[in-house]
Amino acid sequence: MSQDIKKIELRNLELSDYREIKASMIEAYSDIEEPQWKEEEIRTLTEKFPEGQFVILADGKVVGGALSIIVDYASLDENHSYDEITGFKARDNRRQEETGYYSFDTHKPEGDVLYGIDVFVHPAYRGLRLGRRLYDARKELCERLNLRGIVFGGRIPNYGKYADKLTPREYMRKVRHKEIHDPVLSFQLSNDFHAKKVLKGYLPEDESSLEYAVLLEWDNIYYQKPQKLAQATKQVARVGLVQWQMRPFNSLEALFGQVEFFVDAVSAYQTDFVLFPELFNAPLLAGFDNLAEADAIRGLAEYTEPVRDKLREFAISYNVNIVGGSMPFIRDGQLVNIGFLCRRDGATDSYEKLHVTPNEANYWGMVGGDKLTAFDTDCGKVGVLIGYDIEFPELSRLLAEEEVQILFVPFNTNTQNEFIRVQQCARARAIEDECYVAIAGSVGNLPRVSNMDIQMAQSAVFTPADFAFPGNGVLAEAPPNTETTLVAELDLALLKHLHAYGSLRNLQGRRTDLFELRKR
Repeated sequence: MSQDIKKIELRNLELSDYREIKASMIEAYSDIEEPQWKEEEIRTLTEKFPEGQFVILADGKVVGGALSIIVDYASLDENHSYDEITGFKARDNRRQEETGYYSFDTHKPEGDVLYGIDVFVHPAYRGLRLGRRLYDARKELCERLNLRGIVFGGRIPNYGKYADKLTPREYMRKVRHKEIHDPVLSFQLSNDFHAKKVLKGYLPEDESSLEYAVLLEWDNIYYQKPQKLAQATKQVARVGLVQWQMRPFNSLEALFGQVEFFVDAVSAYQTDFVLFPELFNAPLLAGFDNLAEADAIRGLAEYTEPVRDKLREFAISYNVNIVGGSMPFIRDGQLVNIGFLCRRDGATDSYEKLHVTPNEANYWGMVGGDKLTAFDTDCGKVGVLIGYDIEFPELSRLLAEEEVQILFVPFNTNTQNEFIRVQQCARARAIEDECYVAIAGSVGNLPRVSNMDIQMAQSAVFTPADFAFPGNGVLAEAPPNTETTLVAELDLALLKHLHAYGSLRNLQGRRTDLFELRKR
């Protein structure tokens, strides 16, 4: 058949298609008496919801169709029947007319779910994947109208052959596990629909299914709950990374001047985030060069709160969220490495380095923090892991379970092998946890600062590895060991598609029946 067809066309249904629709339906539903829609019902559908009705043509002939309405999900009774969902109305039999008609007064333009009321393909044209095209058209419509998903009652026409051995629930499970083939349910499950429950008495005239149906649902991963415009979460985030040059500063104000220079430069590109490196304020250590290393770093910690306050000021005045790298901080008498997320609305949150390196512990007496947090922002959910923390995959996986979309990694490395560990682990985290990972480090040297004398970095943004992303998993990369900035645009919608339809789905595929990961 396929070699004889010259043209396949999919378009919205028109009332003039009725005769061919009727003919195709009669052939498609040969096991149901008078299965075709009445012309007045087709007219009603095209008047109420024209964009929801599709037909598919082979060489100009209608050979299949998909009909739908919009309903309000909250008011949808999961135990509904087909007559209830389509607004069936009984006629006055005293006038010797048909028993009734479908009014579709259940269609609610302001609703949030697309309800499928029919899909059919002429038997002579099956095997050409025309049904898949119709389902794809519905999905595209659902996404375009920003509806929560698609719901419908699916027939199980082969159930009658197994009813003496299996309950409908058992039959549904065996079809799902491919132990039994059902021409309708098997197809629907292969098109990313999932079964919610069995409906009894759904379609009384469906004798093959013994009046049973399966309530099926497809979730629109792009659905956005209606929000006030000012509160809407952006679906494309632009990030700016600062590859910071370690240079001597003779005062705190000089450091502020350099920080503001980069915030100004990066925010000029309408960025949503600016990321600074780990311990970017280390040049101020030069003012403590007469002290032992452990005492000098504690002296530097005195500047942390003033720097935090200045970052918050810049975030507001430049309308950008600032991920403030990290700085030493004294808490309860212990030295920790913390950073601040300064939002453009004035709110401030902190994050901590959980794993300190042997060098940091031995030279400075630094200890690890105890707080791992995912942050909601106006550009999605983000997390921050400082330097060495990126080498512990459990941390990013815990953040992934909280649906983090962007992972920021401020780091500080002084040798190539140190940098390679950070770089390669960051790339692995992007793949494992299906998120964007942005890393930013420092370059240059500080001749009079012990334990911070040489820096090496190549800032970058890494992506998951799938067709929607760069083939090498690198969205953007700065030149190595050069003071510069890097700006990249992150499409957060691609992550949603990856989670649901990726070639491989690391998060979905975890064997949680064998292991679990949790915070203490």
